[in-house]
Amino acid sequence: MNQPQRRWLAISFFNLLLVAALGVLMRYKIEFHLPLVQQKYALHSHSHFAFSGWITQTLMVLMVHWLSTQLGEQVYKKYRWLLVANLVTAYGMLVAFLLQGYGFFSISFSTLSIFVAYVFAATYWRQLNTIREKKLSHAWLKASLVFSVISSIGAFSLAYMMASKVNHQNLYLAAIYFFLHFQYNGWFFFAGMGLLVAQLEKMGLDVKKLRRVFLLFVYACIPAYFLSVLWLRLPLAIYSVTVVAVLMQLAGWWWLVKWWVRHRPVIYANLPRRGRVLLLLAALAFSIKLILQTGSVHPALSQLSYGFRPIIIGYLHLVLLAVTSVFMLGYIVSFKLIVPNKTFRSGTFIFVVGIMVNEVLLMIQGVAAFSYLPIPYINIYLLVAAIILLSGAGLMFLGVKSVKQPGEG
Repeated sequence: MNQPQRRWLAISFFNLLLVAALGVLMRYKIEFHLPLVQQKYALHSHSHFAFSGWITQTLMVLMVHWLSTQLGEQVYKKYRWLLVANLVTAYGMLVAFLLQGYGFFSISFSTLSIFVAYVFAATYWRQLNTIREKKLSHAWLKASLVFSVISSIGAFSLAYMMASKVNHQNLYLAAIYFFLHFQYNGWFFFAGMGLLVAQLEKMGLDVKKLRRVFLLFVYACIPAYFLSVLWLRLPLAIYSVTVVAVLMQLAGWWWLVKWWVRHRPVIYANLPRRGRVLLLLAALAFSIKLILQTGSVHPALSQLSYGFRPIIIGYLHLVLLAVTSVFMLGYIVSFKLIVPNKTFRSGTFIFVVGIMVNEVLLMIQGVAAFSYLPIPYINIYLLVAAIILLSGAGLMFLGVKSVKQPGEG
């Protein structure tokens, strides 16, 4: 792994450590007295930094790394200031939201982070166009950039409502879900798929049949947003389009899995075992996500699930941790962006176990909420799960920092 890549990944894993630390802080405050911390402020800080400081920052680094394999390592110089700018806005949000919640400084840093995303999207798009041989992976990556920009509509709508003091709960939630949807179903998913397809192309595999997978997901992405707002009692026409979008995503995933199984011998010959396991776990989590969102097509189930906080938190953690974070770990390990040592491997194992424990506990809490049934010590168990995640993130960071590359003393 080249030195710029290693340094940027070390920063990403440090950011993951901070995200996990905030998670422990919030879980601790739920059960124990901690007057210095406002829970709502900590939640905003945790969520914004997880999106910008961990996932977005890491995806940008991975995308720049892939671009460097196509255009040379000099591209790092072009993107260095953008990666630094994204970090500055991410740390700004981390501190500002923790201290003031939604206020002048936190909103300012949030706005700046969106403009950084705009510049990154425009710069990356132009550089993709300089690559002579056009490939399917380019389409996935370009779509991720488009959805990243689209997601900002939700953020700006939310900011407008807060500035103009519009007190409408449904509009407020619709704006939040708009941002979230086009972040994790758009920017995160398509960027990850673009990087993965690029590696499959590098293996010499024929990925032409994956074009229809791309088309199904890209056409389904916008109408699939309405899955998040079915509780608004949408017109029948919009509801019907939403159902079609769900079916398109299921079909796309089915074809992708079939293609993967057919080419499994070649793929597995090019991937280390630990990387394969992580990618398969992310794929399993994504399958569960698709099943859950298919169930939410029923309006009554949608209204019920979005009415219980543990269900929402469990779903978001499923997408952001079990799908996106595990995929990024699998990609980093599979394609040797670092040479994992014992510390990093132990951290990865503990982190994944923490994700599983956390999801099971949130699922139990969510199901119990339907019957308004309290679960004894559930908050203590969730605190333990958060500590497991923190331990795993800490070991992974230490592992990345201590990795010795060939030629290093």
